[in-house]
Amino acid sequence: MKNETIVTAAEMKAIERAANEAGLLYIQMMENAGRAAWKEMAARFPVPGTLLVVAGKGNNGGDGFVMARVAAKAGWQVCVWLAEGEPRTPDAITNRRLLAELPVTVLPAEERPAARGWSAAVDALYGTGFHGALRPAGRAACELLNQCREAGAFLLAVDLPSGVCADTGEAAEGAAPADLTVCFDSRKPAHEAPQAKAFCGEVLLADIGIPADCHRA
Repeated sequence: MKNETIVTAAEMKAIERAANEAGLLYIQMMENAGRAAWKEMAARFPVPGTLLVVAGKGNNGGDGFVMARVAAKAGWQVCVWLAEGEPRTPDAITNRRLLAELPVTVLPAEERPAARGWSAAVDALYGTGFHGALRPAGRAACELLNQCREAGAFLLAVDLPSGVCADTGEAAEGAAPADLTVCFDSRKPAHEAPQAKAFCGEVLLADIGIPADCHRA
């Protein structure tokens, strides 16, 4: 169920941990999140187009891999850029491997894709895990996302736009503003913070199947 209260990044991790222990495994939550975000993206496009997924090395990137897989199966031309290299979390690695079975172009970090020619782009770089300043690779990824949006691509952020701190709403220099942010299970403070509104764009809350009991302290 969607939780109407606002939770911090640490509280969200505790909720996810409780859900995993209750039987909703992390990899299923990733699948549910990616599919929920893609549903919102697809609703804005009557026919398949071209999609760029900018993926980080953590679970936010894993959500992006799920989106890439579902989009490819729906007839989209999909490119995934591993902006910080290959994924490093188990569930993201699993979903990265599933792309090998599909006509999805996967580019390593050193092969930066073009900024033009995309119907839509996905910011799956950091999500709620970001704080502080953007690292060089993250800064370059956000720069590309900004250029894609300026060139006409619709930009969807997975959970939070990269460069925005989940708990404070503060945006680092170079952060990438989104047209739509799809957050999962619960809103984070940044989704309601005035200083983050220009970066989040429209904010939609998606249900990823976490039971109500998992929200209890």
